[in-house]
Amino acid sequence: MRPEEGVMQSRAQAMQAVFGLVTDQPIIFCHGMLAREAYKLNDRPQNFYMIGSAGGAASIGLGLALAHPEKKVLVFDGDGNVLMGMSSLATIGGLKPKNLIHVVFDNEVYGSTGNQPTYSRLIRLDHVAKAAGYVNVERVWEREDIVYECKSMLNQDGPSFLLIKVNEQIEDADRVAVEPADMTKRFRAACESRKA
Repeated sequence: MRPEEGVMQSRAQAMQAVFGLVTDQPIIFCHGMLAREAYKLNDRPQNFYMIGSAGGAASIGLGLALAHPEKKVLVFDGDGNVLMGMSSLATIGGLKPKNLIHVVFDNEVYGSTGNQPTYSRLIRLDHVAKAAGYVNVERVWEREDIVYECKSMLNQDGPSFLLIKVNEQIEDADRVAVEPADMTKRFRAACESRKA
């Protein structure tokens, strides 16, 4: 059953709730407005922003999680990006990296290109993740539940999938101002500096 629209957070509000829980864990951000909002809200060396390439954030997060099993790795994804890269869900479910947390902000639209509806209105992405083999799967709307489930997943073996239903509100945010080569260099240095 879908909650009343009034209890749903904006994506920026939901991201802020998760940002309040992370320390030095690396986070991969999907392409689009989500990355731009994250850059405005909480830029840091441990952030890697996908620029100009939709659907690949989860695969990058998987690779990082496998390369650094000692670190918790988060992926911040959108429903549109997940739908463009559905095969990554099966790969993650099959390989079962214990240190991967896949956070999906689902506003049921392609927000970066004009709010065209996505199929997440009809297809429950949390059900897809469960069927694909993710160990911990939760679907939430409210801030208290976002915080509770994210805290739990940071302390559990995964892979974990946290679907956060958000409204269509978009934060006014400029493009990511870090050049891709510089971002890659600082991200690599942050990931190699110490264990998370």
